[in-house]
Amino acid sequence: MTHYFLEKKWFYLAMALGAFLLFLPPPEGLSEKGMMVLITTIVATILFITEPVPLPTVALLIIASQILLLGIPSSQVARSLMNDSVLFIMGSLMLAVAVVKQKLDKRIALLIISVTGTKTIRISFGITVVSGLLASFIGEHTVAAMMLPVGITLITLASEDPTKVRNLAAILLFSIAYGCSVAGIGTPSGGARNAIMIGYWSEFSGVSMDYIKWMAFAYPLFLIQLPFVTLILFFSFKPEMSDLSEAVEKLKEQVASQGGLKGKDFVAILFFFLILLAWVFLSSGLGMGTIAILGAAAFLVAGLVNWEDLNSGVNWGVVLLYAAAISLGVQMKDTGAAQWVAESFLTLLKPLGADQGMGLMLSISALTTGVTNTMSNGAAVAVLGPIILPMAEMAGESQIIVGFISAVSSAFAYLTVVGTPACTIVYASGYLKTTDFLRVGWKMVLISTTLLMGFSTLVWPMMVQ
Repeated sequence: MTHYFLEKKWFYLAMALGAFLLFLPPPEGLSEKGMMVLITTIVATILFITEPVPLPTVALLIIASQILLLGIPSSQVARSLMNDSVLFIMGSLMLAVAVVKQKLDKRIALLIISVTGTKTIRISFGITVVSGLLASFIGEHTVAAMMLPVGITLITLASEDPTKVRNLAAILLFSIAYGCSVAGIGTPSGGARNAIMIGYWSEFSGVSMDYIKWMAFAYPLFLIQLPFVTLILFFSFKPEMSDLSEAVEKLKEQVASQGGLKGKDFVAILFFFLILLAWVFLSSGLGMGTIAILGAAAFLVAGLVNWEDLNSGVNWGVVLLYAAAISLGVQMKDTGAAQWVAESFLTLLKPLGADQGMGLMLSISALTTGVTNTMSNGAAVAVLGPIILPMAEMAGESQIIVGFISAVSSAFAYLTVVGTPACTIVYASGYLKTTDFLRVGWKMVLISTTLLMGFSTLVWPMMVQ
């Protein structure tokens, strides 16, 4: 009995904290429902970090809390669980299984290694660069889903026992996730939050930001972050193998045994590129999720993958987890809880003298980073944008620079599994723990914030004059 309690202690402590907070009156300016949402968020965050129960269990509790605490009809909660982002995660995981089934992941992995060589650090950097360059134009969700099978292939070839290559797995999978995350700031098409901020600039200050101008501001910052991703990963996780020569030899043998590309391989490649093109050119109208599930359906119809493969290969618990997190983010916004947090945080800055200059910029970055790790980056920018842009004008700061600080900081969702789809997708592999995200994530936040502040004070002021 004692052992069971100790094993689940964080669950009981989180529940006790939540029950205690329920008896407190809401702070001034926060509605009762907003208070309930904040309590749910606090409890869920503790459970996400400590993981005393399987994470899908936390998703189920989030769903139940919206019905029991907020009084939202169950059918309405159900509708909030299945939006385009959730469809995208589900469809992407299906497509990843389909790619593995065709063994295309092995060919992509061999192509990367033919450029980088067999040293683990160079392979990691190569994966980060490839993931980043692609994600900067077609979105981190897409590339994370495409590159996940490549990382898993290298891990399984290094050892069939996951416990023997835990650090190696962390390095390769985080190379994908963080490579995609830092790239999302590079272009307006790199993420929804970029388009949202461009819209706010036009609405609040009449600033017109085109594709090339955005790249001039943000792309150099993205490129500078790439080598830091690899350095931080190797500082955080010492790989069990410094050279993957043996795994590469196995990879070459397996690719050679497959022979040349066959008819069905060309069909699979054609499908995959059509899906990528659809994501790039049609997603604004059809939605990323719709295209993803249509792509998965195409693989099924063509007989390139069986439903049994998808059913056993997709981590459905991760789909549920992301759906619940997005649903909670919606309630944070709808109840005014997110806005209350933002305004309360910014009110605290004035006595500290952090309501202008570097203090304001650093505070906005910290606030956006905190919010984006609990809801989608698009939602974070959508909530904070209308607050920070007028603040910048009142403080005599550039709305362009402050807007970029918030948009870029929304990419710093390094700390949690649900912070960004890229992290959710690599977590679905089963090789990572939630504590791994904290172990390396805070270092990524520190370096990324430092580089962002450097650009905000030294580079961008010259560009807005």
